[in-house]
Amino acid sequence: MAVATYTYLLVGGGLAGASACKGIREHDAEGSILLIGSEAHDPYNRPPLTKDLWTGKKQLDGIFANPKAYYAEQQVELKLDCEIVALDSQQKIVTDNRGAQYHYEKLLLATGGTPRHLEIPGAEMEGICYYRYLDDYLTIRPAAVQGTSAVVVGGGFIGSEIAAALAMQGVQVTMIFPEPYLVSRVFPAALGGALTAMYRQRGITILIGDAPTAFEKRGERFVTHTKQGQAVESDLLIVGVGITPNVQLAQMTRLAVANGIVVNELLQASDPAVYAAGDVAFFPYEVLGQQMRVEHWDNALNQGAYAGRNMAGAAVPYTYMPYFFSDLFDFGYEAVGDVNTKLETFADWEQENETGVIYYLKDGKLRGVMLCNVWNKVDAARELIQRGARVTPESLRGAIRSKKSEAA
Repeated sequence: MAVATYTYLLVGGGLAGASACKGIREHDAEGSILLIGSEAHDPYNRPPLTKDLWTGKKQLDGIFANPKAYYAEQQVELKLDCEIVALDSQQKIVTDNRGAQYHYEKLLLATGGTPRHLEIPGAEMEGICYYRYLDDYLTIRPAAVQGTSAVVVGGGFIGSEIAAALAMQGVQVTMIFPEPYLVSRVFPAALGGALTAMYRQRGITILIGDAPTAFEKRGERFVTHTKQGQAVESDLLIVGVGITPNVQLAQMTRLAVANGIVVNELLQASDPAVYAAGDVAFFPYEVLGQQMRVEHWDNALNQGAYAGRNMAGAAVPYTYMPYFFSDLFDFGYEAVGDVNTKLETFADWEQENETGVIYYLKDGKLRGVMLCNVWNKVDAARELIQRGARVTPESLRGAIRSKKSEAA
């Protein structure tokens, strides 16, 4: 079988790979591009899978990264429902699951992550949804009708968003997670506790400090057994407990791997012909002065574009500060930087646990900002972090205000 040759080979059919096409074409209008995706769908945006598709703000045809005609117009060959299973970086050849081989000059690994599976009895039963993909939404959405029930395992980003989405459809939701409150990795205790109470007021049953020990089927229904002795029956069983970065290709060719594929400021791996972007990239976060891996939409969007530019010779360091966002019923937030409750936190509330700004500090310096029901202030938050000055809670009070308070 002949080996097809491409100037740019992009492995990963998500947002980072799609964005890399645009980055490449900004600097190289002619080089051949092959984008390989393991899903059967064109590259799409993931946030609507737990947000706007459920509220009706978006329809299915509005979630794709590019119009259908884009790839042909930009001379990007798109190969979907195809998995790369081997990488030989010395020969610059990848092999897919059908045995076809492709030679590249520059390679992008935008392989994302795989949902973590629980290691308990029944965890691989048919019908359990480890929620991440468009196909998961297409399966769960028609089944999530008023009067049905669902167990959601996990109280982080995915768990909290899908639980809210289901509850808004009239589904009776039970959440199970070991932490003391929702999204405990980023929410301080007061805010996390208030949001947990809000979920309960919305009719969601929350089993905090608990975890599944086994799943079983009773007829068509699932039963979730927990450490605290609960046995919860449900029509739907959804698990959202994080992802594991897909580093297997990097490992088989001995690229540097840590918490993801290690890249430099140009998003190059330890082999300069190989780049990585998106959920799988462990990159130098310049402003924070540390290597990080960021699993958010804005990072994939921008990092993919930077990687594409640099593959085409731009040599522009990735210094962008990505933000992330979520909507949990009436509570929405945007955040930038390192928002981790292991850091010191200071909350500057305009209305307790409803509107305000949470600052995350380490050694007297600002590391991250969360804007709670405060909009159009991400750039102001970035600027505060970029200053790198020593700060105190007193100096931060009122540093960022909502438009509502500014008009008052």
